[in-house]
Amino acid sequence: MSLYQRIRNLREDHDKTQTDLANYLGTTAQYYGKYEKGERELPFSRAIQLADYYHVSLDYMAGRTSYKNPLSIKPIKEEELLLVQKYRALSERNKGKLELFLDQLSIS
Repeated sequence: MSLYQRIRNLREDHDKTQTDLANYLGTTAQYYGKYEKGERELPFSRAIQLADYYHVSLDYMAGRTSYKNPLSIKPIKEEELLLVQKYRALSERNKGKLELFLDQLSIS
């Protein structure tokens, strides 16, 4: 999804008008509408303002992730990261064995 579609969807999801957002950004509704249509490049400073307004990340606005706010995702602890690194070092066969073992643990 493009940035332009994303900012339009965010605005509509929040029941805001183009005039509401234009006022927030200090521009006109006509000028803001050009951002949503992709007729004007959205300046980085305004992208930051919109991300702050909607409480989303810039990556979400740019369509690089489907997580609106990665800060709401529980951070990975160091010991969990070590487990991921150990898992990646395993052969495909041993990864399969580990997955079966984990399935058995979750059933118990």
